[in-house]
Amino acid sequence: MGIYLLDVYRSPNIGIFLKANDRFLIVPKGLAQTKVEKISSMLEVSPVFASVAGSRLIGPLAVMNNNGLLVSRLTEDEELREIKTQTGIRVERLESRYTAAGNLIVANDNHAIASPILEQRAITQIKDVLGTEVSRLSIGKYNQVGAFIVATNSGVATHPGLTEEETRKISELFGVEASPASVNGGVPYVASGIVANSRNAVVGSLTTGPELVFITRALKV
Repeated sequence: MGIYLLDVYRSPNIGIFLKANDRFLIVPKGLAQTKVEKISSMLEVSPVFASVAGSRLIGPLAVMNNNGLLVSRLTEDEELREIKTQTGIRVERLESRYTAAGNLIVANDNHAIASPILEQRAITQIKDVLGTEVSRLSIGKYNQVGAFIVATNSGVATHPGLTEEETRKISELFGVEASPASVNGGVPYVASGIVANSRNAVVGSLTTGPELVFITRALKV
């Protein structure tokens, strides 16, 4: 288990471009092969080359656990086929007028937290595809729960501005300990700079030593 520093497209905001579970790492088509091999090795997973809705911004447009993957409704048929072929897991478009599935949903294999703005049909689909119970939850006055939280089956890193009560609630829902962290020199939206699974984590290259300590503690890597 370990934690590693990296950038993607010369950006420390690696969580915008990548999505991982315990078996796969979804990476944008065209990302340098050497970089892909390095990240895949760090996370001990197989790479999956893909685009979502014609974009390389996979993080905000997709949510994944080990059971399934939900992507933006703007995802093209060929993109869905490519991901399904490479992973063999269930992949569906999120049935919602909102397109940023990764910003509005966060999940591990125990539970999923969804933004209160999502429609009931989307909540039902999350339960079905990701194979978990689903809780609607906002954080403070914000609905972008997927940007505020990184969850694996080992631990949860949360926005550092959460209250103790919010953090405790999130820990109870995901079934693993949750604790606050930041990334890339003080960025509180942890999902923007962290790609993690149950074994390892890769974080943006601007992440400081103290931040590494907090992320390691949160995700148990």
